[in-house]
Amino acid sequence: MPHIVIIGAGQAGAALAAKLRALGHAGKLTLIGDEAAPPYQRPPLSKKYLLGEMPLDRLYLRPPAFYAEAGIDLRLGTPVKGIDRASGRVLLEGEEIAYDMLALATGAAPRRLPAEIGGALKGVHVVRSLADVDAMAPAFRPGSRVLIVGGGYIGLEAAAVASRLGLKVTLIEAAPRILQRVAAPETSDWFRALHAAHGVEIREATGLTRLVGETGVTGAELADGSIIEADFVILGIGVAPATALAEAAGLTVEAGIAVDAMGRTSDPAIWAAGDCTSLPYRGGRIRLESVQNAIDQAEAVAANMLGADTPYVPKPWFWSDQYDVKLQIAGLNLGYDRVVVRPGDRAGSLSHWYYRGAELLAIDAMNDPRAYMTAKRLIEAGRSPDPATVAAGDLKALMTA
Repeated sequence: MPHIVIIGAGQAGAALAAKLRALGHAGKLTLIGDEAAPPYQRPPLSKKYLLGEMPLDRLYLRPPAFYAEAGIDLRLGTPVKGIDRASGRVLLEGEEIAYDMLALATGAAPRRLPAEIGGALKGVHVVRSLADVDAMAPAFRPGSRVLIVGGGYIGLEAAAVASRLGLKVTLIEAAPRILQRVAAPETSDWFRALHAAHGVEIREATGLTRLVGETGVTGAELADGSIIEADFVILGIGVAPATALAEAAGLTVEAGIAVDAMGRTSDPAIWAAGDCTSLPYRGGRIRLESVQNAIDQAEAVAANMLGADTPYVPKPWFWSDQYDVKLQIAGLNLGYDRVVVRPGDRAGSLSHWYYRGAELLAIDAMNDPRAYMTAKRLIEAGRSPDPATVAAGDLKALMTA
């Protein structure tokens, strides 16, 4: 039986390993992670975990004993130094592991500010790993001043938690509006108002010149020359796919580790899944940063590594929790030219339906799970209801039209 090695013990790597066993792979299976903790959920880190509403053991994807019981050799705290494709070996510190098939699930890394503009100052944090959140948790004291750089979902989620814990929150976004890269102006407006109602100060079209402080951050100088004082800073300026190992090994990288529809890289013995990959989608390539894609793609890759030969067709969906609002997103709004607003069935609920011409592309549903599920089914079935029917609000009519 072939020895399968997986590099990356996050959501995708753990899902891939478990699926391989579930599908009957009886050969050696090694899962290598560079963090000391066993595979865990990332989304609750900056929300329930930071708020103290979820203990550490509930973060774990599976009980730690699962891996030994399933015959998975879990190597934690083990950085991979390189991949020798010619000999089929993964290079560790002082050790080499031979593989017959290799899967890369290396995820993504948060973007940081350069040291020359204050990125290395003490008190500057990113939100990605358990260690990141543990490092910033002591700073979340009522009355403390936090500056959040970046108005995407990570930045807004951090702002919501900080506000709930009684901090004074300022968020700056260099683009003209928050969520500009991922959502319509209607959704930006809705979330801007939500945060304003909770006391968060949002400054859009506001560039950062540098963070200031001697050894620890004390504030930020903005592009207009003004200074914001801060006790600590959270960066929410996006992530980059972790492709360094793949690039050093000579694999094709195109805004992520390039895979085909089966999840195979440019080396037929090496596969990839999760945030690190760029995959085929509607004649082009996309990279999906979501738990759902990490699991679904990893499980599809596991099947294909064992010979299923079935293309993975992504069905994108995402979510974000802010205050008492659950935002649910289905589809991808790329190329939309119209947004239809549907009032929800109860107070505080609303949905935005994205169209390109007559085609329904995506939905943003705020506290409106019925609208979300209806739109998700329609999008996945390739059905596009009349926008006027959407605006009228009758969900049953949408499913029977």
